[in-house]
Amino acid sequence: MIAIYFMAVNLLGFLIMGIDKVKAKKHAWRIPEKTLFFVAFLGGSLGSWAGMYFFRHKTRHWYFVVGMPAILFAQIIILYLLGDRIPGL
Repeated sequence: MIAIYFMAVNLLGFLIMGIDKVKAKKHAWRIPEKTLFFVAFLGGSLGSWAGMYFFRHKTRHWYFVVGMPAILFAQIIILYLLGDRIPGL
């Protein structure tokens, strides 16, 4: 169950980076940066980070270039520390 959650939220993170990039090119309504970071915070940091570079989106913004890997690193540490306490992790 946990693995399915992380796959889904990372896929979502990847996709919203692509959707926001398309919207940026069309000068359309954009996905708020808070939302992009919120999805990463919920566990989609790897997918969001991959989407940043795959779609070449937000790579000039230092807070994304530093923030996404920082969130990922923090999540890895947290999962490592909680690994023995959460069944299936």
